[in-house]
Amino acid sequence: MLPARTLPVSPACTAVSEVTSRLWRVERLRPRTIAGYAIGSVGTGGFGTLPGLMLLYYLTDALAVPAAVAGLVVTGAKVWDVVIDPFIGYGSDRDLVRTGSRRRFMTIGAVAIPVFFALTFAVPAGASTVAASIWVLVAFLLAATAFSMFQVPYIALPAEIAPTYDERTRLISWRVATLAFAILLFGAGGPVLRGETSSLSGYLTLGVVAGLVIGAGMFVASRVAPRGARAAGPTAPLPPGAQAAAPAAAVSALGAFRIAVAEAVSTLRRSQPFRVLLTAFFLQALATGLMLAAANYVATYVLESDLAVSLLFAALIAPALLVMPLWNRLARRVGKERSFVLASALFALATLCMVPLAWAPGAWVYLPTALAGVGYAGMQALPLAMLPDVIAHDARTTPGVADRGGAFSGVWTAGETTGMAFGAGLLSLVQWVTGYQSSSAGVTPEQSSAAIDGIALSFSLVPAVLVALSLVALVRYRLRRGDIDVPTEESAAHERP
Repeated sequence: MLPARTLPVSPACTAVSEVTSRLWRVERLRPRTIAGYAIGSVGTGGFGTLPGLMLLYYLTDALAVPAAVAGLVVTGAKVWDVVIDPFIGYGSDRDLVRTGSRRRFMTIGAVAIPVFFALTFAVPAGASTVAASIWVLVAFLLAATAFSMFQVPYIALPAEIAPTYDERTRLISWRVATLAFAILLFGAGGPVLRGETSSLSGYLTLGVVAGLVIGAGMFVASRVAPRGARAAGPTAPLPPGAQAAAPAAAVSALGAFRIAVAEAVSTLRRSQPFRVLLTAFFLQALATGLMLAAANYVATYVLESDLAVSLLFAALIAPALLVMPLWNRLARRVGKERSFVLASALFALATLCMVPLAWAPGAWVYLPTALAGVGYAGMQALPLAMLPDVIAHDARTTPGVADRGGAFSGVWTAGETTGMAFGAGLLSLVQWVTGYQSSSAGVTPEQSSAAIDGIALSFSLVPAVLVALSLVALVRYRLRRGDIDVPTEESAAHERP
């Protein structure tokens, strides 16, 4: 009998083989892997929500730090990510080559973050505003570093464990559904855990409990990172996705940082789809960061109800949980890029409808908030599902350039966290211009009408404008399904955990 490789194969058989191979690969992405990866969003959702929701308010209304200074503290600590994230991305790629896994970085972040997160909300009673500002800045900077140790390799994983266009959408959809649940849990439950009096002891309880939950979610997700055999020599095989080469010789921290920056700049320069997607996501992170930071102030000074902040989060996130599968379906039918444009346009329209909140506050605001939640679900799921496509497309189409998943995710995380931080900074700038009055814990000062209007517009008009600008960037995104799922000889042999 002739060897199998010499038998003629018809085009139809080749096509069936390709489809069967793809279906087989989808089955290999086990529910346990999907669930473990999704649980990581309990950690990312908690860290993304609570500091954005509570930290500026904690500084201005519990520690009596002036709004402008508080904005600098929050923004400065998060802008640190611009420096550290590309470095962590480089280190994660290097660790992948050396150990066959991104697990070590993720585990370090998961273990460290409960300590630093709790310390952020543990300013001693009686501390001066200067001492309180420095305490929060240092503790939150360390917490942000621990978070990046987890988040950067976490974002790089989908390109390695889910190799197809639709399978990445499926993986990310479950992750973002969990993210939406985590935002609802922390956003609505955080104020309850802190207590209505907003005492320093309440904030400490919040920091300890939330830090432990965040760390636990991250630790579970770190177990999903594929484990590979440590390379024994130059000819040792590397696991899938481990093509990102790093210099074998040890380099100094400064040298490693320079390499990391060079790789970050290189990813931005050579990948037009990545530049477009990152620009849109940055503007949307700026918008959502602004709304997140403003929510507590809207509840206290516009709606005049401590319960309102929990209701706002419930109105925003509950619809997101319900419609997440619909965005997944739509993405399969018309493409992720078109679905992302639709979700963004819906969010911009909904926030624009909230503008009357400035002069006619009332419970009606929960209706456009729910509509914004429908768009928010797509704005979270779709770009995160598009990012692995961009990474895989770059690895396949750039001659002589190996897979740099960590470099891409490092730049992405830096852009996202900086956008969220600038959102809080933008709110503090508005507060400074409009004459917002800071206070100590348990004291609610009388605010001027200009300050209240500034808070209301920061929650409505400004986010609408920012998301509208992101749509201008999105129209230049060029990747489609046919650019991603290109049959290759290697695709049938690609394996996942």
